[in-house]
Amino acid sequence: MLRFRSIFLLILIPILGSCAPPADSFKVAVATFSHETCTFCPGGDVTVADWEQVSPPIGGDALLSGGGYIGGFVAAAQDYGDMELVGLSSPMGVFGGSSRSWNTEETFEHFLDLMIQDLQASLPVDGVFLALHGAMAVRNVPRPEAEIARRFREVVGPDVPIVASFDLHGNEDGEFLEWADFAFTTKRYPHYDAALQGQRAARALHMTMEGTYNPTTASRKPGIITATVLQWTGTSPSMDIMERARRWEARETDAFVSVFYGYPWSDVPDVGATIHVMTNNDQELADRIADDMNDFFWRVREDFALGQYPLPDEAAGLVGQAVAAGATPVAVGDHSDRPGDATHILRAFERSGLERVLYGAITDPMALDALESAGAQAGDAFDMEIGGFTPSGGSPFRIQGTLAYFDEGFSYDKVAVVEFGEGNVVIISPTYTQVTDPGRFGFLPMGLDQFDVFVVKSRVHFRRGFDETGFAKTIVVVEAPGPFVGTTYLDALPYEYVDLSVLYPFGTPPDRR
Repeated sequence: MLRFRSIFLLILIPILGSCAPPADSFKVAVATFSHETCTFCPGGDVTVADWEQVSPPIGGDALLSGGGYIGGFVAAAQDYGDMELVGLSSPMGVFGGSSRSWNTEETFEHFLDLMIQDLQASLPVDGVFLALHGAMAVRNVPRPEAEIARRFREVVGPDVPIVASFDLHGNEDGEFLEWADFAFTTKRYPHYDAALQGQRAARALHMTMEGTYNPTTASRKPGIITATVLQWTGTSPSMDIMERARRWEARETDAFVSVFYGYPWSDVPDVGATIHVMTNNDQELADRIADDMNDFFWRVREDFALGQYPLPDEAAGLVGQAVAAGATPVAVGDHSDRPGDATHILRAFERSGLERVLYGAITDPMALDALESAGAQAGDAFDMEIGGFTPSGGSPFRIQGTLAYFDEGFSYDKVAVVEFGEGNVVIISPTYTQVTDPGRFGFLPMGLDQFDVFVVKSRVHFRRGFDETGFAKTIVVVEAPGPFVGTTYLDALPYEYVDLSVLYPFGTPPDRR
């Protein structure tokens, strides 16, 4: 009997041990504070309540069960088997997303304090992973992500490695890597590789914690600023820039090359393109890679930074030709509309007589409130002006038709679906809504096969579900008829903290004159 009991214990001990990290495991703090801030967008500064309207801060297992960067990081950490992860209380998103303006300093400090308090309670830790964006803008805090890293560094000390993941639209310079050890950006836009960058961050952090990697970094600013619609990695030279980074990583063992294209609608001093290089204790190699990437970026600047798109009336003609030729569905990207209320395309398409068009969506919380107050129901007649309430939105456009749906949609409590004209439908949403996949229209009371044209408020991300899946036979990206926020006319924006005269294509950097 004793022999069988011993065998049972030998079997049981490994099973029990697998339920907890090994005694010599690495303890890693994980947090996120991510916002792509459009400082020129209307609506006022972002408060704590604006963040908590989406969700209260979450930490622990709830944070670690997320997807994207954190999902990739957690999956890789689990593969190593010796990383104990601690999720710090983190804000999860702002109502309105990237259509929201400046974060107040008080808001920034509130959520950063929550993370720092959790971090202090979790000490000691062997490493830190931060899932950031790079284009957050905060009143009186010029470089928020660098400030986050600095505050974490104050707590963990000089020897604990800090690694972060970023969106390629981030605005960064060399200051972030003065406080952190690694920065990993997505290399694809649309961002298919967020989880992959989280996995790479876990690998770099693990090597550093085990003592086989000594992070040595180099940063460069090419001096280029671009509208995000020009940053699609599905075409050259954007794809060539990212491929060059990947080639360096393939050629040089343990070299990591991150490229930020920048986010021009954040009025911050580190706006524009950035290159971060991390090597294993090899400063000469880090500088050589950074210089090469910087020079290559500059060589292809004209094709990268200059682009033109049809205005709404011309776009209506192009869409009409595609429909006549049977090259449908047509996906139309209303690339510049940050608030989501612009009616330029709706007006032009109606004027041209286009039929079977789905407009998804037009922002108009006032229209939704009016419908709610009137007790509106599906089947009611609809006659109302919608959209056009911000300077970039044009003017309100009158829609006469039938309310086909008034209920939940796009994760909002209420959206309105209005049928009008010859097979046309417009969705009215409470805030900016970027539809990246036809599946998001699943709440509609009608099938998608009744539409020839899909108009969405998106620059590049809509290619994920409409273009790169083969759903749409024709893609048309449309420019706005004015130098509004979101357009390629960046020189019309009232920057306070950015000098366009030293950024291509509006000027020349001092070191390139």
